[in-house]
Amino acid sequence: GGAVGLIAACDIALAAKSARFALSEVRLGLLPAMISPYVIRAMGPRQARRWFLTGEAMEAHTAERIGLVHEVVDDAALPVASAALVDALLAGGPGAQAEIKQLIRHVTRRSELMDESLLAETAQWIARIRAGGEAREGLTAFLERRKPGWIRGA
Repeated sequence: GGAVGLIAACDIALAAKSARFALSEVRLGLLPAMISPYVIRAMGPRQARRWFLTGEAMEAHTAERIGLVHEVVDDAALPVASAALVDALLAGGPGAQAEIKQLIRHVTRRSELMDESLLAETAQWIARIRAGGEAREGLTAFLERRKPGWIRGA
């Protein structure tokens, strides 16, 4: 889950065809609170609902289709694709690129306000859930390599 949050926060994300992604916090009795603003911004609330609620793993092409990554390339081609992207970025004016990022943030904030208070709220949310019994059971089960008690037949 945390890695998905980092990917969602990136300006540009490439994925190898064999990559798999999951927001698996729910399977530990947790929620992806801290990364939720970034992930929801990347994939939208409808997709986030599905992947947050189920904890399922998704294939690279699914991640591309829902907006988590921009492009999927063959595993062997990832270094070449990454280098080409870096070259394209290096061809742009650094000052203009910085201004473009500010412009995108400015325009986006008009429709979706993500400020420090939202980030603080999500931190408090995960702290509250992590302290609860369900999360303790989920994390303990994970560390003990067993199914948590809420799964039938556990």
